[in-house]
Amino acid sequence: MMDLTGKCALVTGAAGGIGAAVVAALRARGARVAVADRDPLAVEAEAHLPGDLLDPAYADALPGAARAALGGLDIVINNAGVITRGKVTESSDADWDLSLGVNVEAPFRICRAAIPLMAEAGGGAIVNVASCWGLRPGPNHAVYCMTKAAIASLTQCMGMDHAHQGIRINAVAPNEVNTPMLRTGFVRRGFDPDSAVAELGKTVPLGRIAEPQDIADVILFLASDASRYMCGAVVEVNGGKAVG
Repeated sequence: MMDLTGKCALVTGAAGGIGAAVVAALRARGARVAVADRDPLAVEAEAHLPGDLLDPAYADALPGAARAALGGLDIVINNAGVITRGKVTESSDADWDLSLGVNVEAPFRICRAAIPLMAEAGGGAIVNVASCWGLRPGPNHAVYCMTKAAIASLTQCMGMDHAHQGIRINAVAPNEVNTPMLRTGFVRRGFDPDSAVAELGKTVPLGRIAEPQDIADVILFLASDASRYMCGAVVEVNGGKAVG
C-alpha cells in the first residue's frame, strides 16, 4: 500500500524540517521527487526547482516543470509555509502579503496547474499542509490561523470537486512540530530553543511535540493508495493537544 515505486512527486518547502522528511520518505518508498524551495540543492532528489513561491509565474509553472523533469506527476505535496505572529492590530501589510502569498496563493496556483495534468494522466494525489491552528484558532496568530483555515477549506472544496477525475485531495493539520522554523521563532523571542521545545512537550498528552517524521508519515499515507478512500479530509496530527 505504501509502495510508491514509479510515482513522480513534487514537494514544496522541501528544504525545511517537514519537507526534507517528506522527500526522504517518498524516495525511500521508490518515488521520484522534484523539490521546490528558495534553495533546495542540499536536498537529495531527482530534480531541483529553486524559486520564490511569492512569484505567481513560478508557482503556476511548478507542476509542469516537475512533470517535465520527472516524466510524470502523480503526487503534489504543498508543504511550504510561513508563520507570522501577533493580533490583527500588530500585523503589518508585509505580514499579510507574505502569509497569504505562501500559505494560500501558492498552493492554490500549484493545485490549479496540477489538477489538469493529473486528470489527463488518469488521477493523482495532492496533500496540503494546514494546521490545527486553522481549525481551532489560538491566540496572537490571527493572520497565520486565517491562512491555515483557508487552505483547509480549499482542500475540502477541491476534494469534492475533483474526486470524479481520480484525484484525491487531502490535508494534514499538525500542531507544534520540532522544526528549524519553530526553533528560530523561539530564538527571535529570546528563548533557548531546546528548553522551549522541552517545556512545550509537557503540554502535549503524548509527552512531546511532533518531530518532522511524525507528520511526514501521515503525509505519505495520504499520498499513497493506503488512503485510497479518503478525499477532502483534513487529518489532525496533534499528539492529543488542543490548540490554546
